[in-house]
Amino acid sequence: MKTFGGPVLFLDRGDINTDEIIPAKYLTEITKEDLKPYILEDLKLPGFDPVGPKTKAAKVIVSRANFGCGSSREHAPWVFEVNGITAVIAESFARIFRQNMFNCGMAAIELPKADLDLIFSHADDQDATMEIDIEAGTLTMAGNGQQQAFSFEISPFDKALVLAGGWVDYADQNY
Repeated sequence: MKTFGGPVLFLDRGDINTDEIIPAKYLTEITKEDLKPYILEDLKLPGFDPVGPKTKAAKVIVSRANFGCGSSREHAPWVFEVNGITAVIAESFARIFRQNMFNCGMAAIELPKADLDLIFSHADDQDATMEIDIEAGTLTMAGNGQQQAFSFEISPFDKALVLAGGWVDYADQNY
């Protein structure tokens, strides 16, 4: 079974769009793997380095509201998938991006702003990690020598997609 969680990449901004996640000029690439080096290439945030070690090591992204807005392309979740990202945590997601995450077997977890503010209080810890239990609907943030637990909900069907490894694996197991 897939493990969810690991090192956290904090992207403290709302409205991060699919062109910032994977620039449109790379949409002609033939395989998902070809997208890998271009993750978050056009994202502009103070101090953010799309090719830096923090980005390369990340397994979880924490961001703000309306994550994945813009074009409805599947390439945005695909670039996360090939870079080992297992979950994105945000206050809200663009509807199609969110469903594409579940369809690819990754978690798109929505938390209230107050919970995200607590999680972002660990952004200065270079070793911050998160453990996510999809079945239990819990995540544990570890950073700055502290641990904090949070609860979340994913619909039963979307949870089944994530636990199966995505839509194709779910269909293979159920049809």
